Amino acid sequence: LKTIKRTGLGKSLFYEMRYDETGKKIQRFILNQKPYDNSSILLVGKNFGCGSSREHAPWALLDFGIKCVIGLSFADIFYNNCFKNGMLPIILDEKKIEELIQYSKRKENIEINLTEQQIMFGNKRIKFEIDPFKKKCLLNGLDDIAMSLEQSKKIFSYENETKKNKPWIN
Repeated sequence: LKTIKRTGLGKSLFYEMRYDETGKKIQRFILNQKPYDNSSILLVGKNFGCGSSREHAPWALLDFGIKCVIGLSFADIFYNNCFKNGMLPIILDEKKIEELIQYSKRKENIEINLTEQQIMFGNKRIKFEIDPFKKKCLLNGLDDIAMSLEQSKKIFSYENETKKNKPWIN
């Protein structure tokens, strides 16, 4: 976890569960099986991301191809880091997650419609809640830097006014 690169971490995602001591893939691990090895949605249990206090966890998921994590609950830091990195974490109750798990065993597609806040599978729809601001950021590809850059004109105007009115600050 010494890297500051957002790429290359996918190969290490769930390493101890995906590979044996010799580095060979453990075939019974779900993400090593077709079609799950190309999944963009990950179904998880409660408190997912616990112990992750850095952005490396979402980076590894994204690098693997995961764009959405659906779970019972998430560790706060992980949950917020998902949004900051363009990944959608969805909180659902146990019954709905179990329904998605059973459906996924049929190896059919599950889709997410963020605009409508729906998970679609078969002929079913599950609504999910999301903070409107976080939804806007995901839909518009905004991270903290992009949000600051949206305010560039106001920032430059403020800086110019400060230079004139308080030259000792510069």
